[in-house]
Amino acid sequence: MKVYTNRQWRNFLYRQEVPKKVFDDEFGYFRICEGGVPEDGYFKYKGGWYHLDSFMRIDKFAPKEFKEWDGYLSDTFFSGVLIRVSEDGEQYQVATYIG
Repeated sequence: MKVYTNRQWRNFLYRQEVPKKVFDDEFGYFRICEGGVPEDGYFKYKGGWYHLDSFMRIDKFAPKEFKEWDGYLSDTFFSGVLIRVSEDGEQYQVATYIG
């Protein structure tokens, strides 16, 4: 499995920083959730918009290449996005994995 990243720390975006059309198209499901619309945790990566809640936590059965990351989101059976969140929860690093 290959992991591609530049290891650059970036700040999460707040809800008001996400374009309205993008929010409506990509995150409209938040409006029907009991917890309401999250105010932060948004980011854009390789042309796609993401929110932190879409990622699955890395567990002890994950491939060894995932161990230094906090979460993953599969695009296909063999590829997806990895995320690492800073200790204060304000920043993230992101990577693409291809297996």
